[in-house]
Amino acid sequence: MSLVSFVRVKNNNYATLKSGIEESLKLINFDFDGSMQKIVIKPNMCCYYHPSTGEVTDPKFVSVLIDVLRDGFGEDSEIFVVESDASGMKCKYAFSMIGYDVMAKEKDVKLVNLSEEKSKIIKIEACGQPFKFQIPELLYKSDFVVNVPKIKYMNDVKITCALKNMFGCNAFPRKFIYHRALNEAIVAINKLVKTDLVVVDGLVVSGKYTKRLNLVMASDDPVAVDVAASKLMGINPKSVKQIVLASLEGLGSLGFSPVGEFSYFETSFPKKRLKDSIREIVTSTYLTIFHED
Repeated sequence: MSLVSFVRVKNNNYATLKSGIEESLKLINFDFDGSMQKIVIKPNMCCYYHPSTGEVTDPKFVSVLIDVLRDGFGEDSEIFVVESDASGMKCKYAFSMIGYDVMAKEKDVKLVNLSEEKSKIIKIEACGQPFKFQIPELLYKSDFVVNVPKIKYMNDVKITCALKNMFGCNAFPRKFIYHRALNEAIVAINKLVKTDLVVVDGLVVSGKYTKRLNLVMASDDPVAVDVAASKLMGINPKSVKQIVLASLEGLGSLGFSPVGEFSYFETSFPKKRLKDSIREIVTSTYLTIFHED
């Protein structure tokens, strides 16, 4: 079973947050072994939300993580913070609206729209289904990939956390074409772009309501992270198709060993109940059927 850490931080000031991230890595026995020349950080920037909503990875969290990585791997590491255009989101707006452009300048890291990078069309099969993805060369040339997701409910695939966050590594903007087999597509992209480390920004979470949870999670296993996230959210991980398929494809473990304050966060997460999910599904279906463009 893979280690997944759960660290509670008192607030999000720099020193406290840095200590929390460092503690989360220490609990999973993470070893800053050797130097990494090219480090890619993939936050969640799915749309134009403010970080206070819990919908997107806070640039302040990434900023502190960058310092932790530089302390461990050395100041010479070249760091890229990446995202790609999506059907309903353009990076040129999201970078500015969320605050990543300012953060990147302050930390002297490269902010990259993957949809504008040199890419290769890669064919791959996952879970018996064929896919084609547009994969930027930057991801193949990197030495270390850090996945920095949020924990959220998502009607189509139940949850979005570590596995779903890597879906943004596909540089092709019209991602809705994959929704016919979204769970399988999520697994396929994770087969192509491997996560070396997951550090979850759980400072603010979007559950039944938005809540300041002050959680930092970490693991080197994205499947185990999603299993743990599912349990926090009150969802049986074996009912989450992307998680089960990813484990079957050898991307990680369905079992995890919690280290830190798992029990506290399991009782503190603002869980949605069945009736909340049913209401959202009905509303979404109604809008899909009756919405006129």
